[in-house]
Amino acid sequence: MREPATQLVDGNNNGSSLPPQALLERLKDYGQEDAFTLWDELSPDERDLLVRDIEGTRLGSSDPKGCFKIGLPSGKSLFQLQAERILCLQKLAAQSLSEGLAGFVHIHWYIMTSPFTDDPTRKFFECHKYFGLEADQVTFFQQGTIPCVSKDGRFIMETPYRVAKAPDGNGGVYSALKSSRLLEDMATRGVKYLDCYGVDNALVRVGDPTFLGYFIDKGVAAAAKVVRKAYPQEKVGVFVRRGKGGPLSVVEYSELDPSLASAINQGTGRLRFCWSNLCLHMFTLDFLNQVASGLEKDSIYHLAEKKIPSIHGQTMGFKLEQFIFDAFPYSPSTALFEVLREEEFAPVKNANGSNFDTPDSARLLVLRLHTRWVVAAGGVEVSPLCSYAGENLEAICRGRTFHAPCEITF
Repeated sequence: MREPATQLVDGNNNGSSLPPQALLERLKDYGQEDAFTLWDELSPDERDLLVRDIEGTRLGSSDPKGCFKIGLPSGKSLFQLQAERILCLQKLAAQSLSEGLAGFVHIHWYIMTSPFTDDPTRKFFECHKYFGLEADQVTFFQQGTIPCVSKDGRFIMETPYRVAKAPDGNGGVYSALKSSRLLEDMATRGVKYLDCYGVDNALVRVGDPTFLGYFIDKGVAAAAKVVRKAYPQEKVGVFVRRGKGGPLSVVEYSELDPSLASAINQGTGRLRFCWSNLCLHMFTLDFLNQVASGLEKDSIYHLAEKKIPSIHGQTMGFKLEQFIFDAFPYSPSTALFEVLREEEFAPVKNANGSNFDTPDSARLLVLRLHTRWVVAAGGVEVSPLCSYAGENLEAICRGRTFHAPCEITF
């Protein structure tokens, strides 16, 4: 699932008084919306040049994030990686059943889009023939938007007749599922459990059977995969327990006091709040119905102070967002499942050139994991005639498939 984006102004009108909203939302995905800080001071030609530069080099793509390619040798997009994991998991599930049921193992994939990303996402799947999945096992649905407000609580007007709106965050998934009647659709299909994840994780194990088995064994309503924080100021939310005996919930990194972020548990010598939220969650369908109704009556919003396009140009105001982890306080029982970061978490949030969470870093994590798989399967032997100390292997290996154990030779 991914965060939505909504088109508020004409994205092709680069000479307008406002930056292209579609590109603003893409920049937000990468935490780089400050690129348009000096927009009002630029001439129309300079604005056009800036937009072309951002689209061509800063992001590398203006497509929905799931369509993004991280530079793997196969050239596969994030969506394709996830679709093929579903295909493989279906095959494994079929093999575990009797032959008579083998053809009926289908994992239904619900993909949340936005008013801006919905059409290109659908076309991307159609163009790629759903990556081998059946078209009717993939369902797209849109989430909503929320009006932007000024610091004094007034609506910000995009035009004299239209209120400026922004995406309602990935927590909008609950109301979107309810309003689109997909919770009923899931019940009709016999769905009992839902695996929810962020599309920008190149290593996500979609429908992980080990996680599902743990979830069912614990008999909980909600669960989350976690890893230990890499360092105190890492930009990830952390799981906390609010009050003695209170429910588990998540505090976003931007809302956690720096002193608490670096606080040490004297008993263990580790961070007091160490369990990172990776946006890898599992819920029962019954619990999702409960959350959708609960958040509808008692919505939780997180404030983000941003520059917002308005009839007066860029103005400071607040965007209101809901987060997917807002559901956890409603859960009567929650389980945390620790996983290895290097095996299940390769986020793609920043453009290449940034210090972390880039396509390059995600690609490296994927390739390193797959290398370990090959080693565990028996590895390969490299002929001394091919390489003395690891050199020259790129040209030899490119485009070839090796079945371990084997020898790589000329």
